[in-house]
Amino acid sequence: MGSRILVVEDNADNRALITEMLGVMNYEVIIATDGEEGVKKANAERPDLILMDISLPKVDGLTVARRIKATPELQHIPIIALTAHAMVGDRERALDAGCDDYISKPIDLRELADKLARYLQA
Repeated sequence: MGSRILVVEDNADNRALITEMLGVMNYEVIIATDGEEGVKKANAERPDLILMDISLPKVDGLTVARRIKATPELQHIPIIALTAHAMVGDRERALDAGCDDYISKPIDLRELADKLARYLQA
């Protein structure tokens, strides 16, 4: 298996699609279905990269990103925000919260593959 990616996504259909895409690209996938679980899994699993939905139950993705980036042992992990919020300023809010990059939904497979390759280069 390749790099380990934590997918923090509450929507089951999106989660299944992302998991399938990452599996085809030979990545190991770790799943979290809400923001609290995302923080816990990041701490426990220490993934190589995190794909973070922004609109999450319990704790939103921007807050999760801030918490992860405030943890010295985790702050090196790249976080790519995944969001249906493609409004002006959303990208900047994600980056300001500590996300390293941003992909709007629906996810473009080529864009995702390019960004993963960039952040996970060995």
